[in-house]
Amino acid sequence: MIFFPAIDLKDGQCVRLEKGDMNKATIFDSDPVSRASSFLKSGCSWLHLVDLNGAFEGKPINQKAVEKIIKKVNIKIQLGGGIRSLETIDLWISTGIDRVILGTMALKNPELVIKACKKHPGKIAVGIDAREGMVAVEGWVKQTKIKALDLVKKFEDVGVSAVIYTDINRDGILMGPAINETIELAESINIPVIVSGGISSIKDIQEIKSKKCLGIMGVISGRAIYDNRIDIDECNRILGK
Repeated sequence: MIFFPAIDLKDGQCVRLEKGDMNKATIFDSDPVSRASSFLKSGCSWLHLVDLNGAFEGKPINQKAVEKIIKKVNIKIQLGGGIRSLETIDLWISTGIDRVILGTMALKNPELVIKACKKHPGKIAVGIDAREGMVAVEGWVKQTKIKALDLVKKFEDVGVSAVIYTDINRDGILMGPAINETIELAESINIPVIVSGGISSIKDIQEIKSKKCLGIMGVISGRAIYDNRIDIDECNRILGK
């Protein structure tokens, strides 16, 4: 499994939101490049980046900050937030992003996901953000009545490289991830799943690893890192066994 440290960008700074609320943002670092570099030094091979402003505005907003990280830190990057067109996907991949995450467009324009997978094999992921198992989009503001599993099923055979499943009600509040729900999803599809939202301690990492679910590709964590609740080296060691 892969450990994905997270950097959520708001106005060029590293922040964490509470349950996706932009009005409840805590700034953890004003220097995303330095933070990304520290993750690389701790042995991480991937970085999970989110353009929060972009997610709400529907277009890239933190491009300069992302480009600085790409230029100065030799780490693989998966990026989501505000990616609503094939042109934007092309832009990010040409800039050096290794995996683009499509969330809102997976629901609103599934054809875009299919086209992107054909044009950029292995570089497209689908982000599924859910409350009570139902998908939320546009920066988690708009709630739908679409079941997460029903949405993911549409992309099983189109070349999606990963599904990033986030339980919004657990994100940023350190109450533990929705492990059972994520495993249920992973066992129901043939696309690798990444656990996201709610990691609170090293015990959560150990529990995810102990489940030995072949469908789980890795784990994303943000706030637990910034609050020094987990040690990155230990996470990499546990998941890499």
